[in-house]
Amino acid sequence: MLSRCSAQLRSEGVWIALVLMIMFGGLRYDSFLTEYNIMTFLSYNSMFILIALGMTFVIMSGGIDLSVGSVVALSSVVVAAVSPYGIEVALPVGVLVGVATGAINAFVITRLKVVPFIATLAMMLGARGMALVVSDNQSVPVSWDSNFTHFGLGKAFDYLPWPVVTTLIVFIGCWVLLEKLPFGRHLLSIGGSEESSRLMGLQVERTLWGVYVLSGALAGLAGVMLASGFGAGQPLEGMGWELSAIASVVVGGTLLTGGLGSISATLAGAILLGLIFNILNFENGSGTITFSAYWQSVIRGGFLLVVVIIQAKIINKARAR
Repeated sequence: MLSRCSAQLRSEGVWIALVLMIMFGGLRYDSFLTEYNIMTFLSYNSMFILIALGMTFVIMSGGIDLSVGSVVALSSVVVAAVSPYGIEVALPVGVLVGVATGAINAFVITRLKVVPFIATLAMMLGARGMALVVSDNQSVPVSWDSNFTHFGLGKAFDYLPWPVVTTLIVFIGCWVLLEKLPFGRHLLSIGGSEESSRLMGLQVERTLWGVYVLSGALAGLAGVMLASGFGAGQPLEGMGWELSAIASVVVGGTLLTGGLGSISATLAGAILLGLIFNILNFENGSGTITFSAYWQSVIRGGFLLVVVIIQAKIINKARAR
């Protein structure tokens, strides 16, 4: 009961922090709440939101997936190579790359009984190496003659960028999967106690396969967005993205030990962390302060620490009552 209460308080905290951050930006910068900034921000951060959503399922199961950043890079170079055939071919190919890596992770974890940290660490190194091999250690340009780049740069109904629409559809699907279907209940049970779940007759291995395949598929989809939006497959891109995804999940209140979590809070956590960079860019543009990208990472890490400390204090107060 206390754990559920604590998780709920942490999830509410990230929404409060997000609203305060938006209010701060809107009051301080004239162009912060303009359509251009909002759509550009959401379009760029769609990739990070996708891998964070997949990471949420993995962490709720009691596992971890360190390979998502490398899978994004591998998917981006593969889809860039097939981009002349259009988005109709490139999109499923990119997702299948992620599905394949996720299936390998699941096989190593469930059948070979390797702990998720080691299994996905090996995949992180392997997928990164494969991306460099496929691309010959250089960016792979996409075809501008097909409709491939329309997915990353075009807009649906002449208004919403396709990455935003795609991410919204994925978010709704993930929310339904967790909140409305038996898969979600089984997942939370496994994350709470895998042994107890086995005794209850739940299909633990099958659920874990679904979790890691889903995480890989969303990383593959993010790779399609990366190549389509930036005009090239990037074998060195995605470094540290797995840490950003984990940070989004933690800020959203999902327990690293598994068993509790929220898809909507992860969405808020990913947007909140992205807003830090967005606001710092506004500060750099105004000339008030000047921070390099390295300092921005330091500040984001410090902000994450502050949020976690605040959430811990809220939880401690709830426990003391």
